[in-house]
Amino acid sequence: MVGNDNVTTITRFIEAWSRLDPDELASFFTEDGCYHNMPMGPVSGRDNVRAMIAGFTANWTATQWDLHHVVGSGDVVIAERLDRTQAGDKSVDLPCVGVFEMEAGKIKVWRDYFDLSTYTKAMA
Repeated sequence: MVGNDNVTTITRFIEAWSRLDPDELASFFTEDGCYHNMPMGPVSGRDNVRAMIAGFTANWTATQWDLHHVVGSGDVVIAERLDRTQAGDKSVDLPCVGVFEMEAGKIKVWRDYFDLSTYTKAMA
């Protein structure tokens, strides 16, 4: 079933964040994939997604994303998580919901919903 395959892909994607490897993370996207952190503008194209990930994770020293719920229907997967991130002596536990639109087993569009001020206050 395609929905279950997509859920497995997103579960692996979420697990991959702990390795903080922008190349690996970008490989989950289609060539023209889009990553949209909802408090900011969308970024399109796998190379641009990779650059965005590399930019905002550059000073992260560790991250672990706890998956609370994941559901999939066809080419849509929704994942509720708690992203636990460390940057030196600063840390944040950031509740997030990601909505993924899949195409041929890859992420075509990822929209991530979270409170940006929770992140910026913790990392200031």
